[in-house]
Amino acid sequence: MENFTSFLFYVLISNLSPGPNTIISMSNASYYGFKKSIRFNIGIFFGVYIIMALSSIFSVTLYSLIPSIKPIISCIGASYILWLAWKTYKSKPHSDDKVQNHTNTFLYGLLLQFVNPNTIIYSLMTVSTFIVPYYKSVFILAAFSGILAFIGFIATCCWSLFGSVFQKFLVKNDKVINTIMSLLLVYCAVSLFF
Repeated sequence: MENFTSFLFYVLISNLSPGPNTIISMSNASYYGFKKSIRFNIGIFFGVYIIMALSSIFSVTLYSLIPSIKPIISCIGASYILWLAWKTYKSKPHSDDKVQNHTNTFLYGLLLQFVNPNTIIYSLMTVSTFIVPYYKSVFILAAFSGILAFIGFIATCCWSLFGSVFQKFLVKNDKVINTIMSLLLVYCAVSLFF
């Protein structure tokens, strides 16, 4: 890999910046605590790994199709992210457990990756730009998929830890926090088009 530093910065910034995975991880931890939010984060890990592996397998073909696929994925993903923003804005601490609890499961974390345009575009971009031009071995591609998924897992755990450490503050100031998290999700949706 020619420019490992650029690859590293891109991966760290992409994983640590606010997005559906990180914001929902923080929200889950603020409602249920760090320990109970881990199952969602593990779901994210496996979902990201699968998306990375698929991106690796099909990267040459998909790279040529990205311009025609990106607007469709962006519209579907932006709609979903805006729906998440609305649900986050309207949620209340611990009183809306039926709505919130479904986001704190392994399956939700896993399936979210298949409709999360950030993950899909991140995977396609990372694989096609930084990995496939230099490595073609199935073993190396699988290793990169695992490493990148693990970095994403660490990032969501950091956001979960933040959510659980400041749980009392977040519950006490739920309307302000929900508004801020909703606006971050709206920003994520809008940024898909720029």
